Amino acid sequence: MTEQRTIQADPAPQVHGLRPVETAARLTGWALLLAGLGHALRAVWEIRLWTAGEPASGPPDQGDGVHRPLNSLESSYHLVTSLVGVTMVICAVFFISWMWRVRDNSVALSRERPKYAGFWVYLGWVLPVANLWIPRGMIADAYRKSVPGRMLPSVVTVWWVLWLVGMACGTGLFYRDGTDKLIERAYSAVWPLLFSEAAMAAAAVTGFLMVRAVTTAQLDRIASLTADRRIEG
Repeated sequence: MTEQRTIQADPAPQVHGLRPVETAARLTGWALLLAGLGHALRAVWEIRLWTAGEPASGPPDQGDGVHRPLNSLESSYHLVTSLVGVTMVICAVFFISWMWRVRDNSVALSRERPKYAGFWVYLGWVLPVANLWIPRGMIADAYRKSVPGRMLPSVVTVWWVLWLVGMACGTGLFYRDGTDKLIERAYSAVWPLLFSEAAMAAAAVTGFLMVRAVTTAQLDRIASLTADRRIEG
């Protein structure tokens, strides 16, 4: 009596410690584009404020804690600014989640300690001075450890420069203006605001390309290692 056996191929050997990153990258990319759209929309409203001109009653913030009632255009600018804030929060949540994953995967692929400790994934964005280079540095380190010997894509640096320019010249890094103060600036000197919105929108688009480039390189390395181990097995 002949014994029949079903022979199943062993699954391809896997790199231990890897985390799924493709979906996180896709969500992060769309969140970045959504945030960029928000900045473009706010730029439209700032142009509308500038062309309408400041009302005879003066700016919304009249000093000494006195605020006059907003007109309809100013109220709608408040709404648009709130929407921009929501898109930025969504983008931050997805982006940080993606950063964690590519960082952890780079450790799994290289078996080397990362250049920056894990708490910098959060603290690197908010700590003054350090936030000028650490987020980009973490992504660059993850890329280099994932695909050693390959040159860092220029889009990583372009994205970071645009982000810093947008934050510095408009509303974030050096300006802590409330929305009423932004309205006042739109009436009197709109060009720095528009330059900031353009830089932030461009940073969102290049950020989308950066996330795709880093993720694709990491996925290609994972696929290559998996194929090599299958052959060795």
